[in-house]
Amino acid sequence: MASRHHNFEPGFGVYVHWPFCLSKCPYCDFNSHVRHKPVDEARFVEAFKAEIAHRAAIAPGRKVSSIFFGGGTPSLMKPQTVAAILDAIGGAWSVDRDAEITLEANPTSVEAERFRGYRAAGVNRVSLGVQAMNDADLKALGRLHTADEAMAAVAVAASIFERFSFDLIYARPGQTPAAWKSELQAAIARAAEHLSLYQLTIEPDTMYERLFNAGKLAMPDADLSRALWDVTQETTNAAGLPAYEISNHARPGAESRHNLIYWRYGEYAGIGPGAHGRLQTAKGRLAQATEKHPEMWLTSVETDGHGVIDTETLSAEAQGDEFLLMGLRLAEGVDPDRFEALSGRKLPASRIADLVEHGMVELTRDGRVRVTPEGFPVLDAVVADLAS
Repeated sequence: MASRHHNFEPGFGVYVHWPFCLSKCPYCDFNSHVRHKPVDEARFVEAFKAEIAHRAAIAPGRKVSSIFFGGGTPSLMKPQTVAAILDAIGGAWSVDRDAEITLEANPTSVEAERFRGYRAAGVNRVSLGVQAMNDADLKALGRLHTADEAMAAVAVAASIFERFSFDLIYARPGQTPAAWKSELQAAIARAAEHLSLYQLTIEPDTMYERLFNAGKLAMPDADLSRALWDVTQETTNAAGLPAYEISNHARPGAESRHNLIYWRYGEYAGIGPGAHGRLQTAKGRLAQATEKHPEMWLTSVETDGHGVIDTETLSAEAQGDEFLLMGLRLAEGVDPDRFEALSGRKLPASRIADLVEHGMVELTRDGRVRVTPEGFPVLDAVVADLAS
């Protein structure tokens, strides 16, 4: 980790959700919607501004260290829409001079043409949903771009933004460890500083779940999944892009600061349809969620001044659980003192000792608890053991 991450201070982030996509990918369970008529961006901008003002009233005076446009497909937004939202954030809070401002983009030539506009608006990092480096698999994943088009978009991103990342999905039907290794090496050669690598999972209520249940989608068994995981770690480590979080790899110092806010259990405002937030207030730590359906969210913001439909003040126990659930995903691990401050209880020493004995977690020199490389492939079980 670079020195600026050593204080483990999460910072304050703003997440902005753009819920629209050109088509729905068969593996996707995110809040994304396809619209056949053009979206009224001016109307959405006004609603985003209202939401930003609402959150700033709850959590005033913050210094924003990261802004993230996620979705859906934020690269379907006009650059001036992004600029207007950034202006509103800058008016509601103060934005750090070197804030990380990320936008998720589809790697198509259409969207690459907008990259310069996003850069001018203030975006300084893009995250590209490449997903696969060959056309047959891209088609199976329901993506609308070809591998060549994706690599061309990556090259455009590299020429315009000082920082960029892209995503790949592995453990795809029929994928061998050898094929994945060569694909991953090709990706690393173009990735510069950051890669997100996700094992394909069958999520509820997706087209892939229906195909899987109908016996039309063969997923890798446990042994093959593990072999693909091992190849991922070996290949990225050898290239100097180790995992700093279970699915995210970066050169030291190039970690996604926005995602570190989540994993370090920091504070963030969630703006837009289906966005989630965690805000520290006089009442305690609030968990907020907004209306998911885009047009219903709009109506609710226009009527009530915000789209929040769920606000919960988290108990000490819930905060401790969330802190562990997020923090144990990080290679840096968690600080037991912070767990105690949040949850009001100590981490169970006997359980930690047991997990250490089984090689699943280790204690660092400065007393942090972190999951070992052996523990990461079974992270859910390790977390369940510690949080129970």
